[in-house]
Amino acid sequence: MTEPRHKLALVFLLWLAGLGAAAQYGKVSVIFDRLPQIYPEAGPVLGWAVSLVGFVGILLGLTAGVLAARIGFRRALLWALVLGGGLSLIQSSFPPLPVFLGLRLIEGVSHLAIVVAAPTLIAQLTPFHLQSVMLTLWGTFFGVAFTILAWVGLPMVDRVGLAPLFVTHGIYLLVFAVILWPLLPRDPKAQPAQMSGILHQHLIIYRSAFIAAPAIGWLFYTFCFVSLLTLLPPFVDPSLRVLVIGAMPLVTIASSLILGVWLLRFTSPIGIVQIGFASGVVFALALIVYPGNALLCLAIAGSLGLVQGASFAAVPELNQDNADRALANGAMAQTGNIGNTIGTPVVAALIAVGGNTAMMVSAAAALGAGWGAHALLRRRRARRVTPR
Repeated sequence: MTEPRHKLALVFLLWLAGLGAAAQYGKVSVIFDRLPQIYPEAGPVLGWAVSLVGFVGILLGLTAGVLAARIGFRRALLWALVLGGGLSLIQSSFPPLPVFLGLRLIEGVSHLAIVVAAPTLIAQLTPFHLQSVMLTLWGTFFGVAFTILAWVGLPMVDRVGLAPLFVTHGIYLLVFAVILWPLLPRDPKAQPAQMSGILHQHLIIYRSAFIAAPAIGWLFYTFCFVSLLTLLPPFVDPSLRVLVIGAMPLVTIASSLILGVWLLRFTSPIGIVQIGFASGVVFALALIVYPGNALLCLAIAGSLGLVQGASFAAVPELNQDNADRALANGAMAQTGNIGNTIGTPVVAALIAVGGNTAMMVSAAAALGAGWGAHALLRRRRARRVTPR
């Protein structure tokens, strides 16, 4: 295998490993309605079984970027895969709920390290002219993983129970740790990870129109994406609801990989993100006039798909240094978890007051804010020569 083909094959393996990171969320999300059978006295506390993984990302997203850059992306990724695999195997025994929740909290560390290190390694391994395409592929890892879990994981649970799903996930992560161990390029000599100055590092990152730009747009995207997938279906015609729910994640993937890659011929990743935001505003407003229209629901999913893939592709476009790319990916992990955490509760509260109209006005406002934020950051970058 020639060197370029070897690197592209390695990129694909990193993407496959990323599916395991997405499944750290998805394995609990897809069987959430069945967990009360195991923890019947848990009540509302059971909701933490999903969200604790993201809680780590909110607190430590940028810290992970700093540490991964200092200890080495290969080391960070491989140990995160081993940690995640081991935790999933332990979780398969479904220990007492406090223990299970503690394991989910620790699992957030593994998830965060993977989603910071893997895209940084992809950008490092990929020729410059293919970086945007490969990171657009990376941006599909959540949608693909959730689709596989719905199509393959749930039928497996129906046949053999919940535990084998967690065992399979744990083995999957450990297998990819073994596969990637000899293939990934060696890291430079590890540097001491000095934790002083982390708050100052936050200020540096979020003041940078280069490092922070993908993350700031990602905040508005994640605010809308999970909330709409969760709360839009009840407004869809019941005869079409199941079809729309299943199709929306697939449309985001197709939009990202087909339309998004085609648009790269004509504009930058940031330009595609702005197209996604702008078209999303149009479709959100149309859904006020035609509540729950199936085609418009799929259309807004397609708009979000453009934002999804191109946001990851924007990281190497705006940041040439691997350390800055790791910080940018860490910032995306942080803002993404903030958006995922607050989006659904906020939109649900708005629906209680104003129904479909309030939901779609909030979506249009968030997507419009995402477009505006990128427009302002673009103007700031035009006045700067270097990323810092």
